[in-house]
Formats: sequence, C-alpha cells, structure tokens
Amino acid sequence: MSYSIIISTVLMLSALGVLAAVVLYLVAQKFKVYEDPRIDAVEAVLPGANCGGCGYPGCRGFAEAFVKADDITDMFCPPGGNAVFAAAAKVVGKDAVAQDPMIAVVRCAGAPQHRPKTSVYNGASSCKSATTIFSGDTGCQFGCLGLGDCVEVCKFDAIHIDVATGLPVVSEENCTACGACIKACPKSIIELRKKGPKGKRIFVSCVNKDKGGIAKKSCAVACIGCNLCVKACPHDSIVIENFLAYIDFNKCKLCRKCVEVCPTGAILEANFPPRKKKEEVEVGSETA
Repeated sequence: MSYSIIISTVLMLSALGVLAAVVLYLVAQKFKVYEDPRIDAVEAVLPGANCGGCGYPGCRGFAEAFVKADDITDMFCPPGGNAVFAAAAKVVGKDAVAQDPMIAVVRCAGAPQHRPKTSVYNGASSCKSATTIFSGDTGCQFGCLGLGDCVEVCKFDAIHIDVATGLPVVSEENCTACGACIKACPKSIIELRKKGPKGKRIFVSCVNKDKGGIAKKSCAVACIGCNLCVKACPHDSIVIENFLAYIDFNKCKLCRKCVEVCPTGAILEANFPPRKKKEEVEVGSETA
C-alpha cells in the first residue's frame, strides 16, 4: 500500500471526525437546556439529607422547584429549618417568613399495662406487612404495632422503640419533622405538631375510633369521646369526631384544662413542670 493511500485515508477519517464533532456541537447548542445557576446555589445551602420532607424527590428537586416558584411561602426544608430557609430565600432574592418548628408526635399510649395482648404475631417484622393480615395483637385495631417501620425510615436517628412500652419514642433533639415516619406508619398514629414554646405541647395520644365502652375495654388510656375536654376548653380548640377527640394545635393555648378533666388520661402534656399536688395548693392557700 502506497503512502499516498495511507495519507488520504487518514485525512478522510480526520475530516469525518471533524465533521461529526461540528454536527454534534451544533445539535448540542440547538437542544441545550439552560439551567439557572441559582439552582446549584440553593442546593449548596440545603442539608443534603434527601429525606423528602419538603415534598420533592431529593434536595436537587427541591432546589429546582424553589428557584422556579413565584411564591416560596410553603416551600420549607424541615431538616434545615428557618436558617436554611432564609439562606435559600436570599439566593433567589425573596423574603423568608419564619415558620414554627414542628415535631413528630406518637398518638398512642397503649403500653402493655394499658393494652393487654390478645394474640401472638409470628409474621414478618414489619408494621406494613402485619397490617395486611391482621388488625393487631391487642383488642385495639387502631393502635401501634411496635414493629419499627418508623424507626427504619428515619435518617436522623430520631425515633426508637421503647423496650418497656413497645411504643415509638421521638427524640426532641434529633427530630427534624421530615415526615418520613408518618408516611411509613400504616396505622397513621404519628403526626406533625407544633413543637411549642420550650417544647410544651398538649395532644390526644389516641386514634381509637370505637365507641367509648369498646375503646376503654381494649385500652385503659383510650379516648372515649366523653366531651368533657370539649366543655372544659375555653379556646374552642377541641373537636370530637368518630368518638375521638382532637386538639387543634393552632388554637390550643396550653392551659391544660382538658388534661385535668380527661377521665382516662388520654390527653398528654409534654415538657410542662410537674403539677403541684392538691394538698400543697391547699396548704399554700391557708398560709396566705
């Protein structure tokens, strides 16, 4: 083979390569998708947990939606909190309105001494799997199964199963209110509520919708829908629906009057100082 043929072949292949490169460049330019550089800037200030608590598929998805949104009021990153919200808002040149911190709350207090077992479950160690084949191993079909699906999905080590009670316990320090445990619970016993001033909050720790007598028989601390809390509340923050009381945390003023009148102890108060015993109050009044 002569050198001229080799040279012409090399030149032809080189020309084809250059032509292909030019074509690819022109195609890339024509169909190039512009990406706002602010997306990278917003993503950089996010915690990178990719927990889905914001409602978007990961931090990148949230950053893209955040930059494109006309109104960012409801676009909040729970793990990042108000500090991250403010930093992200600054990137897009908008004002960030601080939001009240939230926390996951377990609405079931059915420990073994209150809710005795009526059967034994030997299936897969998963609340989701167990729920598909039976209503629970106690007389309450609404209560926590204690198999830990909420623990498995938490990326912040913020929820654990208490060995003594068999119920989930939320860490005040670690919970970011991402909502992953809420989505994982097939019994819907976990909800997000305002963390409250100094962590103080009041809620009905029960989701049993059976009539009072049936509910009380299956669990000693069940809500029986007696209406006493509704009558005692001076702020119209409690409603009864399906024999179950619910406290609206946006209306609740933390007066604790409902806690005092609840006959079953279904209403819990978190992070309040211990109540003075009645005898102490009477002695104090006499001394005064």
